[in-house]
Amino acid sequence: MATETAAAGGSRLDWLSRRSGPMQGELVIPGDKSVSHRAIMLGALADGVSQIDGFLEGEDTRATARIFAALGVRIETPSASRRIVHGVGVDGLRAASDVLDCGNAGTGMRLLSGLLAGQAFDSVLSGDESLHRRPMRRVIEPLAAMGARIESEAGGLPPLRIKGGCALHGIDYALPIASAQVKSAVLLAGLYARGETVVREPHPTRDYTERMLQAFGYPIEFMPGLARLSGGHRLRACAVSVPADFSSAAFFIVAASLIPGSCVRLRAVGLNPRRTGLLAALRLMGADIREHARSEQGGEPVADLEIRHAPLHGIEVPVELVPDMIDEFPILFIAAAAAKGVTTIRGAAELRVKESDRIAVMAAGLRNLGVRIEERPDGAVIEGGAIGGGEVDSATDHRCAMSFVVAGALAPAPVRIRDCANVATSFPGFDRLARSCGLHLESS
Repeated sequence: MATETAAAGGSRLDWLSRRSGPMQGELVIPGDKSVSHRAIMLGALADGVSQIDGFLEGEDTRATARIFAALGVRIETPSASRRIVHGVGVDGLRAASDVLDCGNAGTGMRLLSGLLAGQAFDSVLSGDESLHRRPMRRVIEPLAAMGARIESEAGGLPPLRIKGGCALHGIDYALPIASAQVKSAVLLAGLYARGETVVREPHPTRDYTERMLQAFGYPIEFMPGLARLSGGHRLRACAVSVPADFSSAAFFIVAASLIPGSCVRLRAVGLNPRRTGLLAALRLMGADIREHARSEQGGEPVADLEIRHAPLHGIEVPVELVPDMIDEFPILFIAAAAAKGVTTIRGAAELRVKESDRIAVMAAGLRNLGVRIEERPDGAVIEGGAIGGGEVDSATDHRCAMSFVVAGALAPAPVRIRDCANVATSFPGFDRLARSCGLHLESS
C-alpha cells in the first residue's frame, strides 16, 4: 500500500471551449471536498483506524493529508480515492519539522487554525500566493477569545503562526457573518477547550463538521444556526463514504439545463441542505432537475440528479439562499447570462474574498463575451441573452475557469480561458469528464 505523496505542482494551462451539442449520459462526480478535508482531520484525531472511500484526489485535500502526515499520522493510499487513516487520538499529534503548506485550501487553513490552536506545540500554516491574499482575521478573533495566540501578516493575512501550549476555554460566540469555516474552526478548537463552546449563526450554514463529529462519536448538539459541544471527549474511528461534491456537480447541472436536447444523470450527489441553494435558484429560473434514489452516505443526504434542458428566465435571487450557494455563484452568473430577462444578485459580498474577487472576475469575463452586466459591491445585475466568443481570464480561480467552460459550450465562437491549472485543486479530471458527456474542451 502506498502512502500519501505530494501533489504535482501546477503550471500554466489555458483551455479552449467550443459550442457543444446535447449532453448525454450518466456521470460520476468526484468526492466532496469539504467532507474529504474533515474526514482526514477527524480520522487523524480518532482512536483507531478509519477508512475513507470516495476521497477527493484534489490538490487541496491532498495538502491536508500531507499536513497530518507531517504531524505524525500514518495515512495509507491502497487505491485511488481511498485513504486508511491510523488515528493518533485527540492528544497524539506531534510537532512538524517544517511549515505546514495548505496549498490553495482556505478550508484547510481555517479549520486547521482551530485544531492546532489547542496543541502543545507551535505550528506555522502557509499556502500559495492566492491563499496568502485571503483574510483570516475572522477566524483569528474568535480563537483569540478562547485563549489562542495566533500571529498573522498585516490585515490578518497568512502565513499564520500558532503558539502551542495555550489553555483554551469555551466561549459562546455569535458569528458576525455566516461562515461554515469559521464555525468549524471554533468547534475544533472547542475539542481542546475547558467547558462548553457554543456557536450561533445569523443564517444557518453547512453542517459538515457537526455531522462528522457525530459520526466519529463525539457528543455534540446542533440544529440550524446553532452548535454546542464540550471539550475533553474522545473520537472513535469509523468508515466514511464521501458523497459526490455538489459544487463540482453544479457545472454539469447548469450546462445540461442550458444546452438544448441535453439529459444527464449525476450519481450519488451530496445534498446537504445548507449546500444546495443553487438547486432552489435554478428551479426558480425554470430548470428541470429531478431527484432519484435518495439515501444517506457518510452522514450526508445524497441523491441521483437527473437534469434535462429547459429554458431559463431571470430572477431576483432570494437573499436567504446566498449562504447556501456561495461557492456556486460563478456558474450561476453563466446561467443568468444565458437566461431570458434580468437576474439580480445581492447579499453576496463574500464573493469578493474567495480564491479571487469572483464578482469582478465573472463580470469582466462576461463583458468580454458580450454580456451586459452591472457589477455591484455585493453582487451584480445580469441581462440575459446570447453569450459570444472571446477570451477571458479566470484569475487562477478554479470555479471561474470551469464556469467559463460552460459559457464556451453555448457560444457561437470559441471561448479561450486563461490560467486553468488550479482546477486540479478541487476537480481533477474535470476536462476528461466534460468531454465524456459531449462538451468540446481542449488545452490551448
